Amino acid sequence: MPFSTNCTLNKELIIHSTPTGVDVALLEDKKLIELHQERHTNHFLVGDIYLARIKKVMPGLNAAFIDIGYEKDAFLHYTDLSPEFRTLLKFTGQAVAGHSDGTLNNLEILPEIDKGGNIKDVLNNKNQLMVQVLKEPISSKGPRLTCEITYFNWTILVLSPFTNAVWVSRKIDSADERKRLKVLVESLKPKNFGVIVRTVAEGQDSKTLHEDLLELQNRWTEMCNNLRGAQPIKKVLSEVDKTSGLLRDMLNPDFERVATNSPQLAKELETYIERIAPDKKGIVSRHAGNTPIFDHYGVTKQIKSLFGKKVNVGTTGAYLIIEKTEACHVIDVNSGFRMSNGNGQEDNALSINLEAAQEVARQMKLRDLGGIIVIDFIDLNLLKTNV
Repeated sequence: MPFSTNCTLNKELIIHSTPTGVDVALLEDKKLIELHQERHTNHFLVGDIYLARIKKVMPGLNAAFIDIGYEKDAFLHYTDLSPEFRTLLKFTGQAVAGHSDGTLNNLEILPEIDKGGNIKDVLNNKNQLMVQVLKEPISSKGPRLTCEITYFNWTILVLSPFTNAVWVSRKIDSADERKRLKVLVESLKPKNFGVIVRTVAEGQDSKTLHEDLLELQNRWTEMCNNLRGAQPIKKVLSEVDKTSGLLRDMLNPDFERVATNSPQLAKELETYIERIAPDKKGIVSRHAGNTPIFDHYGVTKQIKSLFGKKVNVGTTGAYLIIEKTEACHVIDVNSGFRMSNGNGQEDNALSINLEAAQEVARQMKLRDLGGIIVIDFIDLNLLKTNV
């Protein structure tokens, strides 16, 4: 897949690996845009698939509490059962009994469940259930689960069992390319498996797509083998770790550099980049200097100012004051210098406001600001009347 040559921003991914976790920084023109942190403390990762035990069905909540081995019961809502829930139950029983060969060729696809139904009509406390972690545990809450099983492992496709549909990413601009991929995948995919074609599949040939499907089928067979004779509670398939999943989702044709201090991660990244874009394999580098990788690329300094009240904007002396109230976030734009009375005053104010708007967007993303956000820009109308 050719990489875009029209990207105006120099995008870099800097990955700092330590014994306790991994920090991932996304830079655009050397500015920190996103910061993600993973600590090796959570053993219930998004994407993990379990043979679970139903603890309690709650018709009033239209949900059930599920035991997957976490200290708090996991939560499964009716809307997360998936339309093919009846087929999933049937398959799970067959696989546990050892009647599945890793394919779905002979599996009868049962009617979909009612979208507006109640969980008590399709689930009872006697069911053993195959579930996938949708959200990791947070604070006092257990994991959030789904029965809409999908999985992928640094691949360009996503496999979804118990359906025959093929979905192509709408981020692929060309309608002809989306049609080509859809027809190609439909001719390659196994029976009773749906496939999601990810954006990175654009431009890939039949051989690459077929190899990807075979890899996913091997993962499915591995899961079926783990289900044979299993008793709840058992993890039957592990997704990639959070870091690998994050990198898989973030990496795209616009990056000019991917740097890490981890030799193992550097090899994995090279393999992945070579697979989706062979001509860009060289963008991956391993940082081996004495200076910490985040210091080397100027990330540490930006992180230190991340949660400060005052944030500098550009080189003009302008700055933002970011404050949190009980009801909202307030951001005040300040010029940082006394603008002279004259024809340039309006242009100066406009220039600062435009630059501040970009910085506000960056800070909102970095600090994960949401809810009501009030921004007080420099008032251009007042300047016009010299008030």
